[in-house]
Amino acid sequence: MNTASPITALKGVGEKTAALFHRVGVDTVGELLSYYPRTYDVYEKPKNFADLEPDRVQAVTAMLHRTPEGKKAGRYHITTAVLTENGIRLSLSWFNMPYLRNSLLPGRTYIFRGRVQKKKERLSMDQPEIYTPEDYEKLLGTMQPVYGLTGGLSNKTVTKAVRQALDELALDPEYLPEHIRNEQQLAEYNFALRTIHFPVKREDLLLARKRLVFDEFFLFILALRQMKEQTEDTVNACVIRPGAAVETLLSSLPYELTGAQKRVWQEIQSDLAGETVMNRLVQGDVGSGKTVLALLALLSAVESGFQGAMMAPTEVLARQHAESIRELLLGLSMEDCVELLTGSMTAKEKREAYARIESGEARIIVGTHALIQEKVQYARLGLVVTDEQHRFGVRQRETLAGKGLHPHVLVMSATPIPRTLAIIIYGDLDISVIDELPANRLPIKNCVVDESYRPKAYRFIEREVAAGRQVYIICPMVEENPEIEIENVVDYTEKLRKELAAGITIEYLHGKMKAAEKNDIMERFAAGEIQVLVSTTVIEVGVNVPNATVMMVENAERFGLAQLHQLRGRVGRGSHQSYCIFVSGSDSKETRKRLEILNRSNDGFYIASEDLKLRGPGDLFGVRQSGILEFRIGDIFTDALILQAASEEAAKLEKQDPDLSLAEHRGLREKLSEYRRAGLERMSL
Repeated sequence: MNTASPITALKGVGEKTAALFHRVGVDTVGELLSYYPRTYDVYEKPKNFADLEPDRVQAVTAMLHRTPEGKKAGRYHITTAVLTENGIRLSLSWFNMPYLRNSLLPGRTYIFRGRVQKKKERLSMDQPEIYTPEDYEKLLGTMQPVYGLTGGLSNKTVTKAVRQALDELALDPEYLPEHIRNEQQLAEYNFALRTIHFPVKREDLLLARKRLVFDEFFLFILALRQMKEQTEDTVNACVIRPGAAVETLLSSLPYELTGAQKRVWQEIQSDLAGETVMNRLVQGDVGSGKTVLALLALLSAVESGFQGAMMAPTEVLARQHAESIRELLLGLSMEDCVELLTGSMTAKEKREAYARIESGEARIIVGTHALIQEKVQYARLGLVVTDEQHRFGVRQRETLAGKGLHPHVLVMSATPIPRTLAIIIYGDLDISVIDELPANRLPIKNCVVDESYRPKAYRFIEREVAAGRQVYIICPMVEENPEIEIENVVDYTEKLRKELAAGITIEYLHGKMKAAEKNDIMERFAAGEIQVLVSTTVIEVGVNVPNATVMMVENAERFGLAQLHQLRGRVGRGSHQSYCIFVSGSDSKETRKRLEILNRSNDGFYIASEDLKLRGPGDLFGVRQSGILEFRIGDIFTDALILQAASEEAAKLEKQDPDLSLAEHRGLREKLSEYRRAGLERMSL
């Protein structure tokens, strides 16, 4: 058995279990070992009731004075018990465990362990684990891995499979040069791999994590540098210059470009007409006007005799881009040159679209991943624009670019990343920043509130809807989980239908719905047929609905600030005043302090840097900042110092041995080659 062996090579992993592992992206033994725990259960000493902290998993020692009570609540059977210590009460609840009434005996001392909740000065634990003092003593101080799961796949199954793989695989030779390990004080690779799954103590875990995060960033940066070397000197075979149509479009816009837009447009024009092919990232906060620059570039390509392609992350967004481009080109009588290509089109519609693209009749092609299918042949592709680039893999970008004769690449991103980090992670791209919002945009008014504010929020939503506006409400979960007290879209929608005035159309949206269903909901919301949309973060990259003026986020403490800022960007797109209400289910001072950063500013770059300062690079178990770059273990914000160190080591190595031809770099050369084949394809950049 080796890392390339299928997951079924492990004892106890049959076809059914392998199918469950496949759902979390694990098909081989190597992928299993890279499926790192998302957090760890740390068994600490029991606390006194007076010292319990909200929103943390903690243990208490207590004698049970009476038999637990049981009652039915809808589909659930709830067992409850109340503990007291020096006048402080702690309520315990278990769902669908009626047998506890017979097994928990009055007069006995137990240790109860679970997440402590505090509401209106009342302490509670839902679904706490139960131990005898002797059993808990054996677990004291240990750290148990907690993995990301899917329905049917238990943490126990993953843990058992990982332990078996680590025990049966031969040790991997160390591939990182010794001088880098010494300089950066990095642990040995095999120690790091075992420890990240089964740490003995926190200090070892931090060492292991640092090593694996460094490796992930280091290999990524080396691969990007190689890619840039291959593309940066590519001769520009598609010289593009704006013509009369671009000038006409600019003069017909109902607004003047901001100074930042004009500066970035000059940089794009210079690239398009330059000696080498353009590879440029345009970074701009939500609403800064990136799309109009993309259109100007696409129209310039058409005027210069080329085709332009624009790839969006969702069908709804692709369709909206196509429609808005057609509207802007109406005055130029060029609306017929725009082609939409998405996966949900019928076979006949696709064939007709393919024919128009291949013949050159379609000049501006807008779509989703369908743009890079093998059947799509372009007549003369000169420019590729990708919207929300972090949703696409590097390989996908290369595939689309490969469909032309070295076309220019323009990447658009609304994700606020501090420039020092952006230069590293977008190493194969030149960077432009639109750091100015249009003058007619009203700043979004923000507030951070607790759950008691909900009735006021509902009345406010009713007033906005009565004024003809629309509302987003974000919940972190799809369906109810009685073990976790957080709002969910399905039940919340039902609750809202009772809370809000009759006649308000309320629908829900989540990622588990079929694509056609999601598209239908989003299109009805965009058309104004739905007034209130309850959704998960699936709308983070969504349609442009200028009429939406309220964004309410439930359990805001469960999201990273960068993601909350992205969500907030769904409103504030029209001429009406917009509002964002962050509802926190936590009494924690740290949570409040984090969310107040959003309250103070609508500037994504400021928010990202302040969040980084507040959390610090050592925050191992916190909320992930965002899904910008979905590294397996590293986070570009919380691990910013490691990212910078990896970048510096990559630069030194490039000077010393650019081809990694030295004997001491043989292992690294092989690892990088393996990474480029597999790792980069999975990377979401």
